[in-house]
Amino acid sequence: MVEIKQETVDAPPPQAEDGAKYRLIYAKSKVYVNPTAYARDNIPGFVTIVKREAFTSTYLLAWIPETLLTEKGQEEWDKFLKTEERPIDDDDDEDGVLIDLPTPRPESYAFSIPLTSLYSLIVQPPSLSSWYGSIGINLSSGSTLPTIFFHDDESSSFTLPSKSPSSSSASTSYPPPPSLAGQAATGRPITSWGGEDLLSRIRSYASLLRSNLQSTLYLVDPSKADIEAHSTQLFSDDAVDEILARSSYANSHSPVPAHRRPRPLSSSNTPPNPYSQYSSVLHRSLPLPLSSPGASSQARAALLQSFANITRATKHAAQNILSHPLAKPIVPHLPDPVKSLVNVNGDLEWGSWVEKGGVGEFESARVYLARWARIVAEEGERARQREARAMPANASASTTEENGELGVFELLHSTANLPTPKSSRDPKHPVGVEAFTEWFAPDGRPTISREKLRMEIFQRGISDKGQARKKLWPYLLGVYAWDVTEDERQRLWQAKMKLYHEIKDEWFGKPEVFDRQDVIEERHRIDVDCRRTDRTQPLFANNQSSDIPLDPEKEEHQRYSTISPTPNEVGAQSPSNEHIDRLGSILLTYNFYEKNLGYVQGMSDLCAPLYVVAGSDEPLTFWCFVEVMNRMKQNFLRDQSGMKKQLSTLQQLLQFMDPELYRHFEKTDGLNLFFCFRWILISFKREFSFEDVLRLWEVLWTDYYTNGMVLFVALAVLESHRDVMLRYLVEFDEILKYCNELSMTIELDTTLAQAEVLFLSFQQLVADMDRRRVEQSASASATDGLRHRKSGGEAGSMPQVAYPELSEELRELLVARRA
Repeated sequence: MVEIKQETVDAPPPQAEDGAKYRLIYAKSKVYVNPTAYARDNIPGFVTIVKREAFTSTYLLAWIPETLLTEKGQEEWDKFLKTEERPIDDDDDEDGVLIDLPTPRPESYAFSIPLTSLYSLIVQPPSLSSWYGSIGINLSSGSTLPTIFFHDDESSSFTLPSKSPSSSSASTSYPPPPSLAGQAATGRPITSWGGEDLLSRIRSYASLLRSNLQSTLYLVDPSKADIEAHSTQLFSDDAVDEILARSSYANSHSPVPAHRRPRPLSSSNTPPNPYSQYSSVLHRSLPLPLSSPGASSQARAALLQSFANITRATKHAAQNILSHPLAKPIVPHLPDPVKSLVNVNGDLEWGSWVEKGGVGEFESARVYLARWARIVAEEGERARQREARAMPANASASTTEENGELGVFELLHSTANLPTPKSSRDPKHPVGVEAFTEWFAPDGRPTISREKLRMEIFQRGISDKGQARKKLWPYLLGVYAWDVTEDERQRLWQAKMKLYHEIKDEWFGKPEVFDRQDVIEERHRIDVDCRRTDRTQPLFANNQSSDIPLDPEKEEHQRYSTISPTPNEVGAQSPSNEHIDRLGSILLTYNFYEKNLGYVQGMSDLCAPLYVVAGSDEPLTFWCFVEVMNRMKQNFLRDQSGMKKQLSTLQQLLQFMDPELYRHFEKTDGLNLFFCFRWILISFKREFSFEDVLRLWEVLWTDYYTNGMVLFVALAVLESHRDVMLRYLVEFDEILKYCNELSMTIELDTTLAQAEVLFLSFQQLVADMDRRRVEQSASASATDGLRHRKSGGEAGSMPQVAYPELSEELRELLVARRA
């Protein structure tokens, strides 16, 4: 990484002596600079556009780390957050707030550069190999500024709710959505990621030219020579074939293969080719240019605004009709989807239905229709289940035999001639404290095998009554030893408790460690994440009171033992309390336990449920978290190799199990399965309610069938919505938005049962394929000595079927490795 110091740049110092004012007109938070390859060294900050008002106004592009901005105080911080929520338009930038640019320090990587000093930008959008998009900045002087990375899942401008731009609540998503209605509500153009948002703003003050030679290169205010060099059209590979085809007579044999012959230059169903004015066939063979971003955005906004107006008009019409007293007698006879919109008084619950369907301003029409179809299908399925329960026992049994527990979904094709497996799940009879107690002899040694324990929890789950989970989870995760007596188990546990306190004592109450720069940065990241994690849970909901005075000795001890000493630290999401601080202490202790990995965003989502189930027991929470991270450590590697491997395995699994849906994702550029990233990263933590997450995790931890059960849960969710995706969603952005907003709408028990059937079907198909391959190989070996010539038409010849070879990743799914 090249370190850029302020004096090396041909730009005036940020605090000039001519009385210039600096007006902040654009800001975006959580834009990182990565000095090293380790995530813990990443530096968060704000990327901004500042107007320097003097005799001649100048626009500056600046990146300010949060540490420098924090030194200015809460008032200055609020200016940046306010500007981020509502960017200043081009015609009213006089409304921008005045700021004092912090004095850059070389070690902080901060910079402020006039836009006129920029030469080019290297833009790398989010991709499968790099989850966070980035922009590299090259200066006219030949210097290079640090590359900035846009963490949109943390940025307020991408997490603000769409209903109210002033709302302070934010819901983080993995990975960041391509566009949100909230951007329209805040006055920000609809963009797919933070870098595109910044580029659209830079275009207001400078000319950007995207190079045809390198798609990721953008030239800033290019010279005439640069325009000529980078605007050269690149012709398609089949342009020469078109020339050859045109040179042949109409009825003669063309030397060009049929699949490479040119398409008609014009037809009634295609728009005219703008290159047709050129005489060169090469120009006419060029693909149609994309429409300008401005015109496309305006047309899209106008269309979706009209759609929103129709929605509002429909709302008023429905309210007038269904709220009329004469409509009350017909309400009980309405279909379930319509009946759900009417309450007992006959008034339309439009707001709740719109919220359920996710309809908002500037919503994509196809995504809206897809959600509507999903709601109707869910209502229809619930009605079918109610009718099945109301039918006689014999009729109900025949229906179940025909459709199965998962409705009409059938995975195994008729060509495979294999029976559809049945789910063994029985969540209505979970394992409770009484059943758990019966599994142990008086001396504490278990009377059942650990395999039996896994099977019982996988099939039945654990009861939420009493302390069943607190007792069972440590055994399931391997924190407590299994096949030993209670005395031996307690001796081993005491050793683990002692080790926990030894690790915690490395930082607890030690100023020389606690105030070390790397620990301060780690504390800040942990504190921010913990303050916004599961705040609806009673343990984390209450705010602590700071009115009780402490004696100097206790105050000094608290200073070097609490993650966030002050309840309202600058930049914090919300006030802290005792349990949030203890959760942070556990995560900071894990940072010292696993020094190579450290703390990574998302770990607080995994640790908080463990803390709640453990009843705020720190050592128990810590060691349960260690075991969970041993399973999921690959998800948090800096190079994302673990996540890429899992998404690649899921892609292969989808291709093997559902080729049609695989081809649909291929056509929509969705094979990177970006919309499944958040599901796998934190094991569906944000997709289910808190209680359902506990039930899901304990099933995943059993490793009953496979260690990759989370992939089959993801596949089950995709299969549940495959028909909607195939019919309505034809763009990657639409699929991503639709999947991101499935959160809190997925039914857990059905999904787990379907995931089990998917695994058993996968196992069955692989076994059948391997059996047929062996039989075919044996048959070929037996008859090899009798055949001396190839004769495909002979009666005795056997057709040879080429079965696909399963990759090593798919084979690994069939093996459950026990911890």
